[in-house]
Amino acid sequence: MSTRPSAFDALMSNARRLAGKKSSSSSSPTKKRKSLDSSPTENPNPLKTVGSTEVKHDPEVSSDGIGKPINDSPKPNLDEAKKTPDSKKVKVGSASERNVEMKGKIRLLKKKPADFDPNMVACWEKGERVPFLFLSLAFDLISNETGRIVITDIVCNMLRTVIATTPDDLVATVYLAANKVAPAHEGLELGIGDASIIKALAEACGRTESQVKSQYKDKGDLGLVAQASRSSQSMMRKPDPLTVIKVFDTFRLIAKESGKDSQEKKKNRIKSLLVAATDCEPQYLIRLLQTKLRIGFSEQTLLAALGQAAVYNEQHSKPPPNVQSPLEEAAKIVKQVFSILPVYDKIVPALLTGGVWDLPKSCGFTPGVPVGPMLAKPTKGVAEIINKFQDIDFICEYKYDGERAQIHYMENGSVEIYSRNAECNTGKFPDVVAAISRFKKSSVKSFVLDCELVAYDRVQKKILPFQILITRARKNVVVSEIKVDVCIFAFDILYLNGQPLLHEQLKVRKEVCVILLWFWNFS
Repeated sequence: MSTRPSAFDALMSNARRLAGKKSSSSSSPTKKRKSLDSSPTENPNPLKTVGSTEVKHDPEVSSDGIGKPINDSPKPNLDEAKKTPDSKKVKVGSASERNVEMKGKIRLLKKKPADFDPNMVACWEKGERVPFLFLSLAFDLISNETGRIVITDIVCNMLRTVIATTPDDLVATVYLAANKVAPAHEGLELGIGDASIIKALAEACGRTESQVKSQYKDKGDLGLVAQASRSSQSMMRKPDPLTVIKVFDTFRLIAKESGKDSQEKKKNRIKSLLVAATDCEPQYLIRLLQTKLRIGFSEQTLLAALGQAAVYNEQHSKPPPNVQSPLEEAAKIVKQVFSILPVYDKIVPALLTGGVWDLPKSCGFTPGVPVGPMLAKPTKGVAEIINKFQDIDFICEYKYDGERAQIHYMENGSVEIYSRNAECNTGKFPDVVAAISRFKKSSVKSFVLDCELVAYDRVQKKILPFQILITRARKNVVVSEIKVDVCIFAFDILYLNGQPLLHEQLKVRKEVCVILLWFWNFS
């Protein structure tokens, strides 16, 4: 049997040597420390390494398994640190040292989720706010990948790390990854133009606007300009490191700014973020502000990764017995739920508390929240349609040259109209709101209709082209000033009198439209 010391033996030997140095240089140790040293316990979170050797997780252990001091300052007793569970360890070192450690570990997000341990990457304490640098480094890692599976793995592991350390930051993390600050139907957008960003960037970096514009012209990416320019402002006190929640909350404040001097206030908020930004944070701050993240993954990938991350969450990892592929099924569930209730503020907490398998029960159809539209799939010709639907009943409908609308009539009598992109268009169509309220049957208390709003000439009784429809004002339209009338062509009903109808057959839903909402014509 070989007597050659293992990597673990070398690590422990070095740790004891360092601990001995500190012990000899200090005064008599307290009884509490002696009692801890006399009863060592095993680290509950060992990490697997190449080969059969196991190396305990410690932020000061190098890749070769040998402990190396980061600086010459006195070191904590590593033997004692080994005895403390990861969840209770106090991680030492300055913010810059933690940033270096985080950059060195971020590539571990590329591991297959089955082999990934969130504790391998997290360089912050449980319950501590997630550093924005972690999200930025993850974005940077994703930007260098092209494979959908690898990108999904990275996003999944990124979300798992947040869940394992600071689940309260998961909503903000998901929104930033989706490059949003709120659900689409709330109409809350950053509303930041390049001019405001350039001003903020110039002030934060101590440069002129013309210098920033010149560099922007050369690089073609304002995020790269920010990355290269980083703040050179001299400050009495260095700002606190950016966190995910700080960035998200600031973005929300920027989006809500209005009225006098709102652009100046927005610029100053952006400047404060840029001054505090380090490493690659400026690049992704700017891209998020521009809503041009451009790192190669879509919201559908984010939803799939969120579902998979929920499966790996230990509290809710057991799938129903009839589920053959839990990861695929979880991704499918989250995507379906998001199409019905596209609100991360509701989906994410439900995932954390009840798990992915019960998500459809806790996040169902909600009047006032637009459902994702069912979009058409183009074919190459009529022959393909006939072959595909051979011996199957199908329906043909006219393709109207108008604007898709989802009309929500609530039990309190209020009406909301949403576009195919979930934008609120209620103020654009007050005549439609009036018609809905006036012609609705008394027995109908609430409903959601999927429609097409088409420009219509009442005198000649004919449909007008889309080019006429778009001449209508877009906001705060007054009924008395409307010059282009519209006709409502309803082709589906999704909700009626408190009951979702999404799982009913189309034929049944068509009958419901005709019987209960008789004022619409179906051609």
